[in-house]
Amino acid sequence: MDIDRDVMGRWARKLAWLMAPLGERLLSHICEASKIHGDETPVTLLNGQDDSRTAYFWVYLRDDRSSGDMSPRAVAFRFTPGRGGEHPAAHLAGYRGYLQADGYSGYNRLYRDPDRIVTEVGCWAHARRKFTDILEKNPSPVAAEAVVRIGELFAIERDIRGAPPDQRRRIRQELARPKLDALRPWLEAQRRGLSSDSALAKACRYPLNRWAAMVRYCDDGLLEISNNLVENALRGVALGRRNWLFVGSPKGGDAAALFYSLVETCRLNGVEPEAWFTDVIARIGDHPINRIDELLPWQWQAAQDNALAA
Repeated sequence: MDIDRDVMGRWARKLAWLMAPLGERLLSHICEASKIHGDETPVTLLNGQDDSRTAYFWVYLRDDRSSGDMSPRAVAFRFTPGRGGEHPAAHLAGYRGYLQADGYSGYNRLYRDPDRIVTEVGCWAHARRKFTDILEKNPSPVAAEAVVRIGELFAIERDIRGAPPDQRRRIRQELARPKLDALRPWLEAQRRGLSSDSALAKACRYPLNRWAAMVRYCDDGLLEISNNLVENALRGVALGRRNWLFVGSPKGGDAAALFYSLVETCRLNGVEPEAWFTDVIARIGDHPINRIDELLPWQWQAAQDNALAA
């Protein structure tokens, strides 16, 4: 046995146990929002010494700065050994509101559950990516025009970023809705005559098959045109996979998800992660559980700022 490694493993597990209430509080804060973003990404999980399997990090994000809401931002990661729809259903138990995600069918359990009200919001970045992937391999006038048309929708968003929801909705209804109304029949016309298995047909079907979710952002200024915000939060995982390559155990995956949650939430709120961790690790063992919110990154930073001002 590697004694140093074993000691470090026990220390990390104890630290994760101490910090776990903060991770749960982050997800609760996220689920208090009327709109959240969700996504998932694969990771290799060791399954014994000579075997491995694909596991997943799920991520849920609250960030409404684009609609002028400066409430604290938060991101919560969760680790699971599989990708079934039971996982997001469990993570978001009790949530009511909009969920912006890609077209993965695992989220359908949330949208179709009669005991909860979760409304799907589509992602035009995913739709555009299917056409750009085609262009990277072969020239395609249809794919090129689709990229231009979708790009025009994103151009409208650049001009209203940070505006109040009512203004965003009004401008989208005036400028984006006519473009979407023209885009749908155009996509349907391009799809006709194509082999159903062709990449171009699949690219056209992606928005058409979930059209109500794709155009929903026009009806509520709180919503976004894409899920790019949550994809940005996953960049740390993508970078990490190049360095640590795999997760050694489910408990290790849970611990990693917790620390990704805390680090990324610090960054979203302009809090220096190392300073936050250094202070909170020293204090959390004696901190009253009923005052755990005081240690959330944005509240911690406010206390630091107040102390400095005094």
